[in-house]
Amino acid sequence: MTGLPSLRPVEAVERDLLRRWPESRLEPSLDRIRALTDALGRPQDAVPVVHLTGTNGKTTTARVVDDLLRASGLRVGRCTSPHLETVRERIVVDGAPLDEERFAAAHEALQPALEQVEARHGVLSFFEVVTAMAFQAFAAADLDAVVLEVGMGGTWDATNVADGRVAVVTPVSLDHTEYLGPDVAAIAREKAGIVKPGSVAVLADQPAAARAVLLDRARQVGATVVDAGLAATVLRRTPRDDGQLLDLQGAGREHRDLHLPLLGLHQAGNAATAVAAAGSFLAGAGRELATPTVREVLARVQSPGRLETVRAAPRVWVDASHNPAGMAATVAAVRELPSVQRLVVVLAVLEGKDVDGMLPALRGTAATVLVTENSSPRRMPAAALADRAAGVLGGDRVTVEADLPRALRAALDLAGDPGTAVLVTGSVVTAGEAGALLRAGAA
Repeated sequence: MTGLPSLRPVEAVERDLLRRWPESRLEPSLDRIRALTDALGRPQDAVPVVHLTGTNGKTTTARVVDDLLRASGLRVGRCTSPHLETVRERIVVDGAPLDEERFAAAHEALQPALEQVEARHGVLSFFEVVTAMAFQAFAAADLDAVVLEVGMGGTWDATNVADGRVAVVTPVSLDHTEYLGPDVAAIAREKAGIVKPGSVAVLADQPAAARAVLLDRARQVGATVVDAGLAATVLRRTPRDDGQLLDLQGAGREHRDLHLPLLGLHQAGNAATAVAAAGSFLAGAGRELATPTVREVLARVQSPGRLETVRAAPRVWVDASHNPAGMAATVAAVRELPSVQRLVVVLAVLEGKDVDGMLPALRGTAATVLVTENSSPRRMPAAALADRAAGVLGGDRVTVEADLPRALRAALDLAGDPGTAVLVTGSVVTAGEAGALLRAGAA
């Protein structure tokens, strides 16, 4: 009798991680992750950190900071979440995710300390283990900088055992309110916890209540504040079908005639925040972020799953927007394009998300909304989502197709003329799964 094929080492790691309690659950304690990193010799202290929090724009901003620092001659590690297609995307060294062998080795090296800590503190979460793996990998790689994105919140996030030399707060809005608080001030208080004594706090545009909280935290800990808001950093912006042209104000200098191949005012803001953060980090080492470096990096920036073009004819974007502010920014970006006269939307969301807050953004833009489901166990049933969508958008614009590949094929069929584009959105899971299907020609 032939036995079942054995799992590859990386598959066994992924299975172990998925058995742990999920990253969507937040427990206000750093005891477990601190005990683990202490047992490992505090690898999070081995490399200076740029730490990022906020509600939207964190991952894009982190990617651009990483690119800017590497183009300035530094060796950089990056840890972001969630992933689109493979968990290895979360741990990046020198611009590339850990390969399967190194990812499995990082997990294996963690085991003696992990067993010791779990015997005393209980089972660690998926996110805590991946964060510890990232710290170990970065400490072993002889890096100059680490770009570290929080998973959720800030103060109690597992990444907050690291002390960022630069703390970045992208725009704060409502999301994960069941864990972070009912309003932007409460959410900002949670996120403000990454601003540490003596650090540089780089603040993107914020609602007034959030900004007040963040400035108060900076005063309390003696952090230097850098204003990375749009009014302070974006000197000129011209939208185009292939992105936008920008002039930005950096740390002490202007960077003009930049091309950013990403759509939307929000991405101009993310780029500006990244330039301010990278410039602040370099300034701390007595260095300057050069305009040719900014120009070169922004011209080749990629932001997977964020209004990412996966097909050109018809134009198809996959997008990870999953809260009202994110959806509004995405739709505003599409509206800027004169080449798009009609938009077909494929929508799949997770339970617990503010669907009623997201849907109004589509009201004046989406000609047709194909409601579907992704594969997450937390997915909202298509029928329930369709009822909500019909109430906001009108039943004549809403169609249910619970199978994602069939929904994608139906959207492509509806996009027959050059002025029609397709937007697939509603969740990081949706963007990842749809992107993989479309790139593979399976839809």
